[in-house]
Amino acid sequence: MAWRIVVGLKKHIKDARGERVRREIEEHLHLDLPIVRTLDVYTLDADLSSAEVERAASGPFSDPVIQEYTINQPLANNFDMLIEVGLRPGVTDNTGRTAKEAIQYLTGRPFAAGESVYTSTQYVFTGLTDKTVAERIAKDFLANGLIQYWTILTYDELDPVVGVPVTVPKVISEAAPTVRTLNLQISDEELLDISRQGMLALNLEEMHKIKQHIDNPQVVSERQRFGLGAELTDVELEALAQTWSEHCKHKIFSARIDYEDESGKVEQIDSLFKTYIVGATDQVRKNLGADDYCLSVFKDNAGVIEFDSDWSIVFKVETHNSPSALDPYGGALTGIVGVNRDGMGTGMGARLIFNTDVFCFASPFMSQELPPRLLHPRRIFEGVVEGVEHGGNKSGIPTINGSLVFDDRFAGKPLVYCGTAAIMPRLLNGQPCHEKKVQIGDHIVMTGGRIGKDGIHGATFSSEELHEGSPVTAVQIGDPITQRKMFDFLILARDRGLYHSITDNGAGGLSSSVGEMAEDTGGFELHLDRAPLKYPGLQPWEILISEAQERMTLAVPEEKLDAFISLATEMDVEATDLGIFTDSGYFHCLYEGKTVSYLGMDFVHDGVPQLVIPAKWQPRELEEPAFLQPADLGQELRQLLSRLNICSKESVVRRYDHEVQAGTVIKPLLGVTNDGPSDAAVFRPLLDSFSGVVVSHGICPSYSDIDTYHMMACAIDEGLRNYVAVGGDIDHVAGLDNFCWCDPVESSKTPDGKYKAAQLVRANQALYDYCVAYGVPLISGKDSMKNDYQIGDRKISIPPTVLFSVIGKIADVRQAVSMEVKRSSDLVYLLGKTADELGGSEYYAQHDELGRQVPQVDAESALLRYRTLNQAQKRGLVASCHDLSDGGLGVALAESAFAGGFGMQIDLASVDVEQTVREDKILFSESQSRLLVTVHTEHKDEFEKLFAGQSCSCIGQVIDNGELIITGLQGQKLLHQSLEQLKQAWQAPLREM
Repeated sequence: MAWRIVVGLKKHIKDARGERVRREIEEHLHLDLPIVRTLDVYTLDADLSSAEVERAASGPFSDPVIQEYTINQPLANNFDMLIEVGLRPGVTDNTGRTAKEAIQYLTGRPFAAGESVYTSTQYVFTGLTDKTVAERIAKDFLANGLIQYWTILTYDELDPVVGVPVTVPKVISEAAPTVRTLNLQISDEELLDISRQGMLALNLEEMHKIKQHIDNPQVVSERQRFGLGAELTDVELEALAQTWSEHCKHKIFSARIDYEDESGKVEQIDSLFKTYIVGATDQVRKNLGADDYCLSVFKDNAGVIEFDSDWSIVFKVETHNSPSALDPYGGALTGIVGVNRDGMGTGMGARLIFNTDVFCFASPFMSQELPPRLLHPRRIFEGVVEGVEHGGNKSGIPTINGSLVFDDRFAGKPLVYCGTAAIMPRLLNGQPCHEKKVQIGDHIVMTGGRIGKDGIHGATFSSEELHEGSPVTAVQIGDPITQRKMFDFLILARDRGLYHSITDNGAGGLSSSVGEMAEDTGGFELHLDRAPLKYPGLQPWEILISEAQERMTLAVPEEKLDAFISLATEMDVEATDLGIFTDSGYFHCLYEGKTVSYLGMDFVHDGVPQLVIPAKWQPRELEEPAFLQPADLGQELRQLLSRLNICSKESVVRRYDHEVQAGTVIKPLLGVTNDGPSDAAVFRPLLDSFSGVVVSHGICPSYSDIDTYHMMACAIDEGLRNYVAVGGDIDHVAGLDNFCWCDPVESSKTPDGKYKAAQLVRANQALYDYCVAYGVPLISGKDSMKNDYQIGDRKISIPPTVLFSVIGKIADVRQAVSMEVKRSSDLVYLLGKTADELGGSEYYAQHDELGRQVPQVDAESALLRYRTLNQAQKRGLVASCHDLSDGGLGVALAESAFAGGFGMQIDLASVDVEQTVREDKILFSESQSRLLVTVHTEHKDEFEKLFAGQSCSCIGQVIDNGELIITGLQGQKLLHQSLEQLKQAWQAPLREM
């Protein structure tokens, strides 16, 4: 019998959740409803006595002070319409899992197999009488039909005795586990049909390579020894598809590219990754010589650099774009908990210290109709923000740095970047902690969550554009509580030396984690039937490639296996022995004792054919806009401050816990009222040391519309100047590149593939040039190369986008510098020259223009400036420092002023410009490598002496009154705005999001 417990607030208690839903329905759907109340529903599908259910309802499920409950009866009354929303069968129900654990603690006995608790929410409306409108509310706002169901009842339809009919969303499958074989001796079209119908994302050349492999008599003969024949099993084909996917194999970055530049010069590039990314890092490390601080790059789940003589810093940034397009909450939640596992799975394991996040969305206020399968940008915005919030906050990891970028082309696919930093000891049990190696005979042990159908084909799904066949099963929902328990267990197991190696179960599931670890030994034997499942009915191939979350794979030596399993049991973490690492040379999977996969390891990992991609660069024919300087530059500044890419993101930042672990020194919001925008974050990971970690980033996709070379250069420079602005040591810094691109492979779907591929080449060339020039090694990164939407003739491609993340060190966090002005009479300096560089700028976009003169970076002068600024910071000469980016000088002045609560008197005639530049362009140019600094008057001479010979202009002074006053090139009053006006313009757009 299934029991139903309904819990709600007592009548005199305000329903804040219901009020938020009411307000958002009004904002989203323009429906004015007087009252919305919410009720929590727990469906207990378990053999429980009425007394046990009563104890659960009155104990862990409700608060007797503010809540009431009913059992197997309705709680809703005096309403017009009720909508109940729950999760579909097989979708991870984190609250239900916690409720199940609570009942088990209460009763002192575990649930039987198949028993569970399922949760749902009832939304009770007054003033809603039209079922058609209720259906619209459910479909377009309350639920995501891919993962949720809903029931709609009027007051008269609700059974007054039992309430809403019981729904038990249990996975029911009577399919017996079977292994299919596939005959590949078929036509090309039929081969492609196998790939398309199976969501394998394998092209014809790859299908031919697999066909040729299985045609080899020697291969067939070896297979026959294990009961297989001349046909591949579905397990083998799925494993190859995951391993060879763009997501896992990075085929575009590994491709041979035939590149032609604008002058007709042709060159052949054998792997963008090896040529430009690895190449840049190799050159930087060579230049650093004995001062090289890199410990592990490009060979593990994350990069590792030195922090001090006893500790190392681990950093990784991932994307989770495709799942977030289908289910924003689940996709983003999985993104953050997934990248957390990357940190934990680096070396022998690391303790997570902070998260970062950067989101790229279309405008949440978009009014035009969207094509099929696309969620409204506001739903994506809210779902992604909430998903990362739940993943980070519930894991006890602070989120300390991030940003939001808006461009309506992100309606086709949002970009969801999630990053994690961690700290590990330099030595563990006498060995470097950043190194690991599987030994022959080690047991394959999986820890953490169980395996379900969620996440199946996640790797191959994210290797394609979003289309009508994109699978629901590719979406996972992470469980941060289960994962946190696993992490706590693994750190103990690490310190006790109970395993040799560890990695996470991410894209491709066990197929990837075990397959990659087995490269150390040359083979493995994996028993799929031993794997713990969320529910029965999974096929062997599904068990192998499922990306169900919260799982790590470890190599545990025979003599430590009992101790490992015992510790896991003690800490309530599931750990299962699935097999053994061997030196057989084969990817060997079994199910109930029978071989279901027997592929050569070399073929699995090295068999994928290299792509050949043509690329041709032709600069766009663009012109500078011809509009005159506006008469009211105060109004222009207010409008700029209100643009989505510039305005305050406080409503999002406040949802993330940036204080947990008590290490955040420079926080995301700063100033006299703690609402000014920080340039970067400073974190103190060890409370017995004043050494700090500095993290920042740069991202500027609008410049890609002119030239991706300069887009990349500007992203690198923005990340570094944000880093330096707070005190980060420019000589102890590392970078991570995360490329998100539209499909650059020429085809009927992508006729402009040569141009997009050339854009990719130019971005990589800039990555090499500027990382070498700045001396910044690249320690990790990721690429996501199919960020397009295509259904029918409608195609939406994102602008080529690179997030350049920066991490490094500050020797003493007490020397960190924040961005807000500090006191009246301080002098205001502008470091760096200003040029007529507004191509792709926010100011031009405000006037519906693109322009031609994209900002360009002079790395030589910038590096000297950053090093000199570091010296000034260490000497205590800098009162505040703020970088100039979107909106240029005008925006930086306004932000520094209203964050600090002081006005400024500024003279534009004192700004160092490269040539004659119009006043509005001086104010809003986005020339790179510039910083706005305030200095106490007593430090004036020492500060100016330090910057002698560089571009360092005293352009004004901090004043007592709350006004920003700017005089023009002829001494005239050009702009006079109150800080209150400016701050209101900056805060208003996203205040209610």
